[in-house]
Amino acid sequence: MRFSPSDLNQALRLCLGSTATGAEYGAVSALSINHDCTRLLCGFAKGHITMWDLANGKLLRTITDAHPPGTAILHVKFTDDPTLAVCNDSGGSVFELAFRRLMGMRTCESRCLFSGSKGEVCNVEPLLTAPDLKDHPITQYSLLAMASLTKILVIGLKPSLKVWMTFPYGKTDPTSVPQLAWQFVPVQKVVNPVLAFCRGDTVHFLLVKKDETGTIHVIKQRQLQLNCDIISLNWINSRTLVVMDSGEKLRVVDRPSQEELESLDVAEVQLVYNSSHFKSLATGGNVSQALALVGEKACYQSVCSYTGQMVLLGTKVDVCLSRVDCLLKQERFVEALSLAWSFHEGTAKAVLGLFGDPAKRKGVVADKMIEILFQYVERSVKKCPEHGKIQIMEQHFQDMVPVMVDYCLQLQRTDLLFNQLYTRLVENCVARGVFLESLEPYIVSERLGCVTAPVMRDLLTHLQDNNMMDSVENCLIHLDITSLDIQQVVQMCWDNQLYDAMIYVFNRGMNDYITPMEVVMGNKLLVYISCSLAGRAYPLGDIPEDLVSQVKNQVFEFLIRLHSAEAGQEEELYPYIRTLVHFDTPEFLNVLALTLEDFKNDKQALEYQQRIVDILLKVMVENSDFTPSQVGCLFTFLARQLAKPDNTLFVNRKLFDQVLEFLCSPDDDTRHTERQQVLLELLQVGGVIQFDEGRLLGLAEKAEFYQICEFLYEQNHLYDKILDCYLRDPLRKEEIFNYIHNLLSMPGYSSEEKHCVWEKALLHIAELVTLDPAKSADLVAMHFPEEVRPIITRLQVSRHGPLVCSSLVALFFATSREGPHPQPLLRLSPDLHELHIGLLCRFTPRQLTDFLKASQDYRLEEAVQITEQYQVHEATSYLLEKKGDSHGAFQVLLKVCVSPPVLKELTMKVLNSMSSFIPLPAIIQRILQDPVYGKGKLAEIQGLILGMLETFNYEQTLLETTTSLLNHDLHWSLSHLRAAVSRGLHPRQDHCNICLQQYRRRQDSPDDIIIFSCGHLYHCQCLQRKGSGHAEPRLLQVWSCYKCISSQRGRGGDRVTTETGRGRSTSLAQVSQ
Repeated sequence: MRFSPSDLNQALRLCLGSTATGAEYGAVSALSINHDCTRLLCGFAKGHITMWDLANGKLLRTITDAHPPGTAILHVKFTDDPTLAVCNDSGGSVFELAFRRLMGMRTCESRCLFSGSKGEVCNVEPLLTAPDLKDHPITQYSLLAMASLTKILVIGLKPSLKVWMTFPYGKTDPTSVPQLAWQFVPVQKVVNPVLAFCRGDTVHFLLVKKDETGTIHVIKQRQLQLNCDIISLNWINSRTLVVMDSGEKLRVVDRPSQEELESLDVAEVQLVYNSSHFKSLATGGNVSQALALVGEKACYQSVCSYTGQMVLLGTKVDVCLSRVDCLLKQERFVEALSLAWSFHEGTAKAVLGLFGDPAKRKGVVADKMIEILFQYVERSVKKCPEHGKIQIMEQHFQDMVPVMVDYCLQLQRTDLLFNQLYTRLVENCVARGVFLESLEPYIVSERLGCVTAPVMRDLLTHLQDNNMMDSVENCLIHLDITSLDIQQVVQMCWDNQLYDAMIYVFNRGMNDYITPMEVVMGNKLLVYISCSLAGRAYPLGDIPEDLVSQVKNQVFEFLIRLHSAEAGQEEELYPYIRTLVHFDTPEFLNVLALTLEDFKNDKQALEYQQRIVDILLKVMVENSDFTPSQVGCLFTFLARQLAKPDNTLFVNRKLFDQVLEFLCSPDDDTRHTERQQVLLELLQVGGVIQFDEGRLLGLAEKAEFYQICEFLYEQNHLYDKILDCYLRDPLRKEEIFNYIHNLLSMPGYSSEEKHCVWEKALLHIAELVTLDPAKSADLVAMHFPEEVRPIITRLQVSRHGPLVCSSLVALFFATSREGPHPQPLLRLSPDLHELHIGLLCRFTPRQLTDFLKASQDYRLEEAVQITEQYQVHEATSYLLEKKGDSHGAFQVLLKVCVSPPVLKELTMKVLNSMSSFIPLPAIIQRILQDPVYGKGKLAEIQGLILGMLETFNYEQTLLETTTSLLNHDLHWSLSHLRAAVSRGLHPRQDHCNICLQQYRRRQDSPDDIIIFSCGHLYHCQCLQRKGSGHAEPRLLQVWSCYKCISSQRGRGGDRVTTETGRGRSTSLAQVSQ
């Protein structure tokens, strides 16, 4: 017997025991190290137990009487208490070992926790707590889980021995090995211990927690079903389990998702089994046949987990990299690289067999990934199709080459990428092209900043040959300038108009910021100038700080040049500024405005800016080539700058007068709206202080710039004159109504100002009504309710008086208020209503009846006289009927309906209306009693009677069909309800959901069983103790499913109750004995 403890680096630390001791005690059958790694317990095949000091290798105790002789030690394990351990022998018994030291003597007291005569225990597992969970309320009980051949037991060793729970396996394979594993798991932000146990292919979980009252609860969690016979079960973290099946296949399973993450065949480990110890061969083999059968697959001491790693007793194997090798054997290179990278970064869900030190782990995995990349590139070249379409070859390499590039860059091995992998790929022209094109996204994303000169030359040549010039430019502006052949790049950019790349090369490679402006035009030049003046590099980055001032001065000098470098005799002065202004005046002035903001304290920059402004005035004011909008943009820009308190620019005021005359020229009718808008913007930014206000108003009126007039009137609070501007402006006439309403309604205006506007609006009411009668009516109702009679009088004497008045008064009676209960805009007197009725009779008689129905404010006698005067018979009939003279109304209608078809149609309508209120026999009797039809003229009403009879038959059939459908639905509902009540219930489990005991636990006194329709099963006594049953006044026992009620209370649901023998509830219960 000899022990060889080693550290994490596999260095031998101690050698304990000797071959002589082994001959006396037998083989080592169990080992356990305490939590601080100072003590080692060893169990032997002949029943002995020893304790060693791992600090010096000293033997501290030899225990020979802790359990009955003649049995092997199957398990010996420390608890959290360093003075307390447990052992399990081949007789199936479990003993507690209490270590004491009295008067310098080390002793061990043994206590039997479970006797093998009640069923052999073949596995024990104490709950061990990490240092950060030492204060957990469960640790004080020193929990111990025991697995016998028939059930699981959880007991507490402290403060006194207590059985907390038992759980039977049910039907299992007798050769299956019981497994136990504890782990602290966070559940709903609270960390509690969870016991995982199994025998066969199903892993069960028990959550142990202590509530606020101090009561301990053991709660069963969702089980995990695996299609294999489990012989080993271990946690590697709070959510991941590692199981080994009887075929020695290691499976990594994520418990929350029940997803199998990885699987690995470890048959080559040649796992060590505990079969000889379970059969107790060293002591004569005196064990039960059942325990010996289980021992065939027992490997308890050969598989364990530690700090997220798995340790196997057998041939040395690197489990993690073996998983990668397994993928390589199947030529699954991409998956192998992905798995290896997850090991490298520590993001894999399960990492087994690697160094704990991250640096060492990354070094080992990186070497392995390089090896895989070499294999992958060789395979990609050798497996390339030799014949076929070029697209097939391209697709082959597009699936492989980008993967190699990506992992080389992640490993930061560009030397490997360019010097070795590229050298191998360049032998194939298709692979070479795919490799070069795959570099672009990494260059653009700046993951690859430097490329070797040969590769860079090949890249540019390949992209240019394939007319991929956008890709060339994208790559150039993101690469280190030192890796470029500047002469080659500049020529390529010039030939293909790659201005961004050209600017980048000139700026970064030669510190030349002027040459690009001589060859680049358009918006790109404006952006480049803006960036250069602001100290930013184009197209990205920043100009070096020591060059910012120099670049700024160079740009200003460039802009104010009198002539270009290759100027001809016909070239005008200041060609660069002239060209930029012609191209896009607003954008150029915006760039200039930004420089004014950035260089307020730079005296030299301010001098340059003044010089540019003087040049702009000279170029644009004295030249007729510029449009009013362009000139207006310039003076708007100047007005903004001059209005600022810290302005340093100087502009001659006479120039503003020239611009004003130019914009307000009455002889120029072109671009009227444009010129007005330009002048308005100029005034709004502060340019009004540059002009004489009286002269400006006169010019604006002559030019019909009504918006300018409005702006000036508003400045002087002459709001009533603004109404004239709206009425005279053909483009904005419709806006006058909103303006009047807002001014009269909103605060901020004095009463005198509002009164002037009120009088002015009243003066122009006829024009307003002509413009829009509807909006005019709105305005009058809200702001002129007392002036209705004068307004109507004024409208009646106007040129279009009757028609306009009719439209206006009609709108007064309309329900124009929005909302659920519309109200009239204005309540008018009866005489005005009658006036309106007369106007409707004259101009729109078809609208009269609708108005009479909607309005109630007119007098009936006067209204009847008006309608009779204008012979509007339909309205007269309506008014007479409303008055109560139905006979008179009917007589009026008869005068209109003189033709027989119309009279017949009217008669049919009357009779059909009567049939809804008067019985059919009464109508027929009334018709037959008429003297006209008593003389043999029934044929005239035959169609009417037959139609009424058909309607009766249809309604009778409809009633009978509806009654039949209702009866059928009622019968179906009752039959299904009866079937649901009488159907037997099938339980989901064979044990009680409260006590977790099988329902046939006492054969001598059978207990009542209650099964609910939800599938949950309970003992009657258990439900009564939980208060889930009560008696109704009719002496019927009412039961509630405890589990469902608990879950519904947690969600705030209503309580569900069930009644024995009744089917009225959503959950039914059946009681059996």
